[in-house]
Amino acid sequence: MAEQLQDGIGRLYGVGPAKINVYGKLGIKTLGDLLYHFPRSYENRGDVHLLSEAPENSRTALVLTVGTEPRSTRIRGRMSLLKFRAFDESGVCEITFFNQDYLKNRFLLGSTFRFWGKVQKKGKKYVMTSPESEPFEENKPLPDLLPVYRLSAGLTSKQVTGNVESVLSAAALLADPLPDAIREEERLATLGFALRNIHQPTDYRALAAAKRRLIFDEFFIFALGLSLSKRSAKREGAPACTDGDISDLLSALPYRLTGAQERVIDEIRNDMAKTAPMSRIVVGDVGCGKTVCAAAAMLIAVKNGRQAALMAPTEILARQHYEDLAPIFGAMGIDTALLIGATTAAQKRSIRAALAQSDEKKRLPIVIGTQALLSDGVEFAAPGIIVTDEQHRFGVRQRATLSEKNEHAHMLVMSATPIPRSLALALWGDLDLSRIDEMPAGRQRVDTFVVNESYRARLNAFIRKCCLEGGQVYVVCPAVEERDAEIDEILLAEIGEEAPLADDRPPLKAAVQYADELCEALPELSVAFVHGSMKSRQKEEIMQRFAAGEIQVLVSTTVIEVGVNVPNANLMIVENAERFGLSQLHQLRGRVGRGTRKSYCILVSDTDREGDSTAARRLDTMRTTYDGFAIAEKDLALRGPGDFLSGTGNDAIRQSGGVRFRLAALCDDTGLLTTAFSRARALVDADPELAAHPLLRTTVDRMFTLDTDTIS
Repeated sequence: MAEQLQDGIGRLYGVGPAKINVYGKLGIKTLGDLLYHFPRSYENRGDVHLLSEAPENSRTALVLTVGTEPRSTRIRGRMSLLKFRAFDESGVCEITFFNQDYLKNRFLLGSTFRFWGKVQKKGKKYVMTSPESEPFEENKPLPDLLPVYRLSAGLTSKQVTGNVESVLSAAALLADPLPDAIREEERLATLGFALRNIHQPTDYRALAAAKRRLIFDEFFIFALGLSLSKRSAKREGAPACTDGDISDLLSALPYRLTGAQERVIDEIRNDMAKTAPMSRIVVGDVGCGKTVCAAAAMLIAVKNGRQAALMAPTEILARQHYEDLAPIFGAMGIDTALLIGATTAAQKRSIRAALAQSDEKKRLPIVIGTQALLSDGVEFAAPGIIVTDEQHRFGVRQRATLSEKNEHAHMLVMSATPIPRSLALALWGDLDLSRIDEMPAGRQRVDTFVVNESYRARLNAFIRKCCLEGGQVYVVCPAVEERDAEIDEILLAEIGEEAPLADDRPPLKAAVQYADELCEALPELSVAFVHGSMKSRQKEEIMQRFAAGEIQVLVSTTVIEVGVNVPNANLMIVENAERFGLSQLHQLRGRVGRGTRKSYCILVSDTDREGDSTAARRLDTMRTTYDGFAIAEKDLALRGPGDFLSGTGNDAIRQSGGVRFRLAALCDDTGLLTTAFSRARALVDADPELAAHPLLRTTVDRMFTLDTDTIS
């Protein structure tokens, strides 16, 4: 049966080449794809109202009897109107269809239908326009919940529903890859029941049971893939770096390490002393000192005759790491090179040659760079450790490419996004976890305020005050230019909210136009803007001028979310703050408060703060909470684990290669996530290759689309 689901969608009746192309735009190519094309929502047509009780201008269900013969009239050339009246015990409704004369013989006098649509009251009469309808018979109950599918131009809901019905008959015959013992102990529905009731739920309880089973499957398969990956990665062959003395580094620092930094460095030191490659992630708040831990790991590699590489996602961040670390390593007699896109061709040739040198005395021990480290010709003679910063910004294949270049090297990744431990295990289940949960002494709290548009004049005055006192200001906007609808939708998806109607959206602040407005309002200040669409060299120049204090107000998109360290900046303003997720807001706030000036973060939003919306609660969390891990826990409570794992709905999970979360992206049950991961780890511990579960192994391999030795 599983083989049949691999057949093309064209096997279905009425699906020809044109429809195959349209289905393809939805990512549906096989019958199996269609079976797993789950409804995005459901219409509750079982909640039937009387006409007199129907909510106005909201879609609702009515059971009405046709009271007059349908009559068709022509209006405006080829357009036609079909009208008739239908009634229930509380009133009469006039029903109208446009250009659907063929329905005339459907609505026979005296027949009863369940109508679904918007009801309007005009004077004393009720009106419905183009409602959906189903024949109603007392002894043949209609389904209460009807699926609503994501569509594409050229596909109707009726066609998708009918095609899904054709495939559903096979669902009951599917072999269930989930071991019976796990299914029974966790009280999960069978796969056949779940697939039928996700598409055609008999009631809310059946729908909930179906969702719970299918969400468990997604978490479970994902966890299995990561567990298999981690096990396969535990091969031998890494350099055992037994000399873990970092006293030279500690004496070069102008401060003492925190207890958390010391603990993390000990974990790294112990890992690197082994021949099994280290795979460790260091997570912690902005400014907690992750880079020092990375520097310690790089020094350990070099002291043991090996090389170290640090890869950052942007040239700005790579250059910052180089400027911070090169002088420290240089004082120890250790050479460091910077390899980025802006590096000249001659310098690149020299760096590549020095990295590949077999003579240890002539070999370049440390290189810091961007994706330029992945380019052809960059080879390491004695790879020791690879450090990737802000690893979530790299795709799985970029990370895999760097690993392949240094097959037996130790791996350390860093992330400035604090995350609850349970979710960290899910996101990075193939990595050991280190948390820096202590901030260095002297790091000040950034006072945070939430204001609305009525504060604009006072806000401009505060910007002027901060700059005239010698400080600098960030202003972050959600869009590059006005009417940037695509970015608007991406931001809404990222925070897990459906887009409101266009007319209901507060206008987006755009970096380019707002920079112009500030130049007019504050002519005595130096204002500039930067965004991700600009050329790298142009961005570099502006950021360097801001860091040097030549620019007082920097208006930008979230391109400055990571990688910018300007201690003089003491005011962060986030426009349309309701459009950003909690983690993003926390990252942005972390750009200020890095120096000695008293610092502030102002979130500008016209969201009703008295309401109970997710956006209002998110902003209130930022106003009252300053610990990154506490914010992450609240973000988890507001969004659920699926949003953390999926990022933007149906996008591929970066860590897994090809896995997509269809339902888990909507999950708000952390317990289900934890249970699925616990079950997966236990199963892999008992059966490392899933030899006793061949169908489950096939499912894992198919969903990840990569062999286990490349899942990373």
